Amino acid sequence: MSSGLHPWAYGPYELLLHAELHMRDGDDFDRRIAMISYDNAIEVAITTYLSLNPIQRQGREYQNTDVDAWLRNYHTKIDFLFQEVAHRAVPCSFSKAEVVWCHDIRNKQYHGGSNTIPQSRDMQHIRHIAFWIFSFLYDIENAEHIVLADIERNESNRLPSKNKDQDVLIDKVHGVYEIAGHNFYTSEILYALDPILYSETATGVATDDTQGDGEDNQT
Repeated sequence: MSSGLHPWAYGPYELLLHAELHMRDGDDFDRRIAMISYDNAIEVAITTYLSLNPIQRQGREYQNTDVDAWLRNYHTKIDFLFQEVAHRAVPCSFSKAEVVWCHDIRNKQYHGGSNTIPQSRDMQHIRHIAFWIFSFLYDIENAEHIVLADIERNESNRLPSKNKDQDVLIDKVHGVYEIAGHNFYTSEILYALDPILYSETATGVATDDTQGDGEDNQT
């Protein structure tokens, strides 16, 4: 975890980091996960901020009834964000309509029945929005720089990479699963959840195949 962050900022920060790592991998599954994670980072950043003690948000105080209303759903949370932007008189490079547009694309990835892939322009847009909101609410000068520095710092301890040969080994045995209307290969799911388990599973399948071949050749 990056140094220099307050502990209450870790939740939304980890979602940004998770999204950034998936966006870098770049295949269709990773782009879907990145889109969902950037959008989740936006909502969690606002929810967490509104739940803080005023001492943890530069002394800013809000009426409990207002906080309850803002926390009601995604759209009311975005309403709070833009009220806060206006109150602080901070220039903002995007509108509420653009945030909602990105959120609707995210919902198609999560709830939709078709295997749509987020467009690069939409990925870049929600990425910019997510980093901007995190930096704005948590008074961080450059959240993107912190995330990229964390990724670079951990390059030497990089998790196992995903490759087609291991995908074939895993998927030949474990097949395809349907999640929220989308079909995903087991290799995709495993790598997204736990790259180490992905690698261990591929190794286990390969070992079983080798042993099986050896047994078949015995007389």
